[in-house]
Amino acid sequence: MSPRREILVDAARIEHNVASIVARVAPADVLAVVKANAYGHGALLCARAAMRGGARGIGTADLGEALALRAAGFEGPILCWLHGSDTDFAAAFTAEIALVASGPAQLARMRAAAEALGRPGEVHLKVDTGLSRNGTAPAQWEALFADAHAAEQAGALRITGLMSHLANTSPEEDRAQLARFTEAENLAAAAGLDPRWRHLAATAGALKLPETRGTLVRIGIGILGLSPFEDDTPADWNLRPALRLETEVAAVRTVPAGTGVSYGYRYRADTETTLALIPLGYADGIPRHASGRADVSINGTRYPLVGQIAMDQFVVNLGTDTAAVGDRVVVIGDPAAGEPGADDWARAADTINYEIVTRLGGRITRAPQPAHPSGDEPR
Repeated sequence: MSPRREILVDAARIEHNVASIVARVAPADVLAVVKANAYGHGALLCARAAMRGGARGIGTADLGEALALRAAGFEGPILCWLHGSDTDFAAAFTAEIALVASGPAQLARMRAAAEALGRPGEVHLKVDTGLSRNGTAPAQWEALFADAHAAEQAGALRITGLMSHLANTSPEEDRAQLARFTEAENLAAAAGLDPRWRHLAATAGALKLPETRGTLVRIGIGILGLSPFEDDTPADWNLRPALRLETEVAAVRTVPAGTGVSYGYRYRADTETTLALIPLGYADGIPRHASGRADVSINGTRYPLVGQIAMDQFVVNLGTDTAAVGDRVVVIGDPAAGEPGADDWARAADTINYEIVTRLGGRITRAPQPAHPSGDEPR
């Protein structure tokens, strides 16, 4: 049998986080984003918990993620926005999944798919207001809106949303993007469009720049109880981290002063010390860049990593303390309880908390969660 390596996700905490954000951003509605398997937390679990917390619908990056939710029994509203050259838009409309069109060519393909099905498809239009990624360039806005209006008048599409994405560079830059988004809204209205959902802000904008909320905000990292801000903790926003990564001590040994640890002997013991072996490594998503800079909790006490993180394992220094094989190790937990959090690992690896939780995988298993079939119903 393999060592215990387990991700535990608290659905009640996700429900709490969504309810807290729903109350904060009202009257705007919340679209809970569960792309990339809900940033490693489990898409179906998080989608259902988010709907119970008051989300209006669910967002995914691509259609495959959305169809997987449908196949798992999720029946609530879904919006997806990142498409390939051969994405099957007919499959999306058949499954009652709303699509985002990022330009006239995509919109034309969506219209053709809906007309072939003989049923209208739901579409949001995405404009680029300065992030320079996906979305329609300003020079094509009028053409996009004219085509969208024609498709709506023909009964092929229902244009229910207009969206963009903030760069989160600074409040001034975000407000400049808001001004450009307002220009797009005015052009869309002049073309005869009146989309219900107008959304620009993700978690950061929704929390700190109320003027960017529109009628809908897209919340990803926030529903998971993590802060998008380097200087703010989850508790500052009434958020509770939902994910725990736990394992067990695989071996314990006491070594004399001068003993080297792990590849390259980047650490040598200053004095006689006790070392614990932890059966997780970069194959499981533990960032190698955090070698010698992170810590874990064993039996309620924090201990530092020493030496190089390897593919399957790393070592922590217990000092004069001891531990037993099989003792519980919290690798990622709740900082409010004194445990290392995703933000601690992010600082240790010079990255962001999003990456820390999303990259977890490999041999890590997930604890079974209770089913809540009624959680699919939109609020």
